Amino acid sequence: MNQPKQTFDREFWEQLWSKTLSEHPDKVARRPPNPHLIQEVASIQPGRALDAGCGHGAETLWLAAHGWQVTALDFSSDAMAYGKSMAETAGADIAARIEWIVCDLATWNAAPEQYDLVVCMYVHVADSVEDMVKRMGSYVAPGGTLFMIGHRPVDSKTGNATAANQQQVSLEEAKAALNPNDWEFIVAEERQRKITSTGVDAVIRVRRRK
Repeated sequence: MNQPKQTFDREFWEQLWSKTLSEHPDKVARRPPNPHLIQEVASIQPGRALDAGCGHGAETLWLAAHGWQVTALDFSSDAMAYGKSMAETAGADIAARIEWIVCDLATWNAAPEQYDLVVCMYVHVADSVEDMVKRMGSYVAPGGTLFMIGHRPVDSKTGNATAANQQQVSLEEAKAALNPNDWEFIVAEERQRKITSTGVDAVIRVRRRK
């Protein structure tokens, strides 16, 4: 019998975060910000950032601690409440740099070209990935950066399936969505995750031409 296809909707993420935060709060608290983000963003002059699909906020807090004014978006109210609590614990100066918004990333919209950095990592895309990439790119100001990561379902080096079971951004779809006349591709590569057998990440860093 065929198993029903998993629906990664708001209810799924709310239940997942509620269970994770209830059963493994210590593990969540120790989870560091993404190393790809730190590697690629640390040298960028802080400004206004959008963390689209921020989860429990590890990257949001890292950005705020490094001088960014961050708008953080996510489906899960539990994850967002946790992130906001951690920001307040980190200090009033960090908490003041973050705006937390519980929303559906697929329907949320902002004025174009208002962020110096847009971060979108491991976000499940229910519809067109190319359309999502274009929409994230539309929020980036001239000279600003779009940074995306997607967990790949197949390891391109070995051809083996990975643990990924969601539709996320790929190098091919990012390149198809972003006109090279408007964007400079700085990083577009697949990287093995450091933990053995946990999969492959598509890492994309592009800068909007002025």
